[in-house]
Formats: sequence, structure tokens, C-alpha cells
Amino acid sequence: MMQNRQKLFGVEIDAVRMNEAVDRIFRWIDQPQDQCQFVVTPNVDHTVLLRENEQLRNAYRDSGMVLADGHPVVLAARFLGKPLPERVPGSDLVPRVFSAADDRTPITTFLLGAANGIADTAAENIESKWENVYVTGTYSPPIGFENDTAECEKILALINRAQPDILIVGLGAPKQELWTHKFQDRINSRVALCVGATIDFLAGEKKRAPRWVQAIGMEWLHRIGTDPKRLFKRYAKDAWIFPQLVWSEWANPEESDAVTLTR
Repeated sequence: MMQNRQKLFGVEIDAVRMNEAVDRIFRWIDQPQDQCQFVVTPNVDHTVLLRENEQLRNAYRDSGMVLADGHPVVLAARFLGKPLPERVPGSDLVPRVFSAADDRTPITTFLLGAANGIADTAAENIESKWENVYVTGTYSPPIGFENDTAECEKILALINRAQPDILIVGLGAPKQELWTHKFQDRINSRVALCVGATIDFLAGEKKRAPRWVQAIGMEWLHRIGTDPKRLFKRYAKDAWIFPQLVWSEWANPEESDAVTLTR
């Protein structure tokens, strides 16, 4: 199937709406591929990381779908004449996928990430809210797990024993994308969604910004207010570098096309 993609910031971003992304995920579930299809959701921080992280660019290249999470990314795409139809945040994508499950197409999921106990709470909330979604396992890996071969093998064994339709990976960027890409051929799940703090949101551990704040593209400011110690420095760096990336893309469009990674 032909897929409409826009070349931006050294990668290709799928120009799809939320309902189209959900439909594609269910097609992957219904018609399993040779390997796990994983989804990445770039925001401003991701675009900054992509500039200097070749491994992350490789992960994006091999992903099944790249969805614009950040409102500034969508605005930048319009400014650059490469419009994306709408923002598709990972934290909205997961509930929309769960809501699409019905009696004929129930789905199973495994939650990988968040602090101890939070994924279990998220699992309880999921099964309480979506009667056709079944959580087949949860795991909160220790800090530094990605460098521990035995721990990675343990995680793969847990996932593969559960055989979920959808693996929710909430490890933070770029760790979640790099880990999923590294083990893509060994993950026994039809789809993996790399979606940051979504498990925390599902557990009620963290609160999303009000809808009107999201609508005006200021969710990043709300997030800083909820966790300033961790996020202020990151967002300050992104606010400095991202406009430079947009300017560079506008001034040198041929260079952008030259570094685009096709999938």
C-alpha cells in the first residue's frame, strides 16, 4: 500500500490522521508481518535527538510508522510546505486503539515501562475501562537494563511468553526506540508502540494537560510545570535548537531531501 510521507528533519513522517493510524495498527494485528511492526512518535525533543544520534535515525528508518506527536512539529511542517494533517500523540493513540477493540476484534497488550507498581495500576485501569482489551503482562525494568544482556533476555522472555497483540513501550526517548529496534526481530508481538509516559497517564500517575491547552499547542508548558526539575533543562535546549533546525530545513531543502532515510 502506498503511504503518504513527508520528508522532515532527516526522516520521513507519515502524513496520516489518528483514525488512519489506528486502522493501520489493526491491519498489522489481523495480518501479522515477518517481524514486529513498531511505531515512533516524534516531538520536538526527538527531532533534536535525531540530529546527533545515528542509531535513533536507523530506528526511525526501520519503524513501521512515524507519527508527529508534537504540535510544533506539525506547525513546522506547514511552514516548510510539507503539511501533516494533524498531530497524532502516542498518549492519545493508545486509548484510541483500545477503544477500537470490540467483541469481534479483542486485543491483548503487554506494558513495558514506568516505575514499580505503576504498570500494574495501569493494567487494572485498562481492563476496567476497555472490556475488550486484556493485559497479558507488565514489567518495570531497572535503571540501566538496556546494557544488561541477562535483563534484556528476561524481558524478551516475559513478552514472548505473553504473546501480546500490542506491546506498549514506555521507557522514554531514545531508549524505547533503540531497545525496540535492537530486538525487533525477537519481539513476539505483532505491534510495538513507543509512547513515552503513556503508561503513567493510564495509571493516573501523571496528568495530561487539559484539552484546551493541548489544542493550542501548549502541553509542553503544562508538562514542565508538573516536573520542572527533570524537564526544564531539556525543553530549554529544545527551544534553542529546534528553530535552528526549522530554519536550516527552510534554507536548504535539498539537504533535507538528501539525508532522508527511506523505509
